[in-house]
Amino acid sequence: MTTVVLADDEVLLRKALAALLPLEGGITVLAEAEDGEQAVAATLRHRPDVLVIDLEMPTVDGLGAVAQIRRARPGQVILMLTRHARPGVLRQALKLGVQGFVSKAAEPEHITAVIRTLHAGKRWIDPDVSALAVVDDCPLTERELDVLRATREGYSVAEIAGRLHLAEGTVRNYLSNAMRKTQTRTRHEAARYAHEHDWL
Repeated sequence: MTTVVLADDEVLLRKALAALLPLEGGITVLAEAEDGEQAVAATLRHRPDVLVIDLEMPTVDGLGAVAQIRRARPGQVILMLTRHARPGVLRQALKLGVQGFVSKAAEPEHITAVIRTLHAGKRWIDPDVSALAVVDDCPLTERELDVLRATREGYSVAEIAGRLHLAEGTVRNYLSNAMRKTQTRTRHEAARYAHEHDWL
């Protein structure tokens, strides 16, 4: 028997999965969550074999929730559901140790099969998700992406330096490089440009 926690803010999809996964056999849904904060709480409380989590959710998104869960439960097996697998997002998720990626358009029996695959210690990335992710024309380095990501979240240069454990001058250099590569005038424009090109 494989136990799961389901986290998705789309009520219809979450309820459908909660009803259909047990019918496929061998899966028990321990709890449901409708946002990132609930996903973290439910996962830490129920300790499922596999967390099935949506990438885009309110309050804390899927990646933010996974980062929190990883700190408390480093070995948690995670399957991420996504509609839009941007290269930068896939890279971040893999860096956080997400073992599986499935399109939200997948059939329940496919999601069930992937849950079993992950529970068996293997990895899975849907071909349509990986195809999107390998189209990577991003000229920015990981650190440049990190500072632009923090810029998008509204942090000042000093706050970014503190969060990333860098000197303020180093942060400014990364931002300057990012602005030059994106041919933008401000760090906020650079962050917006990077987001629009699916690099963040």
